[in-house]
Amino acid sequence: MPAGAAFPRRLVGREEIRSAMAVYYEQQVKGDRSPNFEKSGYVLHTTSDPDVFITEIDTVFDADGDDVTVSLVQIFRIREGKIARLRDYFTPELMS
Repeated sequence: MPAGAAFPRRLVGREEIRSAMAVYYEQQVKGDRSPNFEKSGYVLHTTSDPDVFITEIDTVFDADGDDVTVSLVQIFRIREGKIARLRDYFTPELMS
């Protein structure tokens, strides 16, 4: 993440993730932006490694009457049925 971004560059553990997401959702409510799940979508990609999958996500936010689309890619690694690692790639400027 660039300096001054809303999110830290790295989150480790459930509590750090919960805390960062709580701040993010508070900002979205204050900014009158809510996700429009009917307009949003995703594509799921499997890989040759059964413990890894990739998602392409387009989340559409209704923001003051204008739609804003935030596109991201997430790479998941699963271990023992739980998310062991998640890499999230997006343009942070669109989240502010």
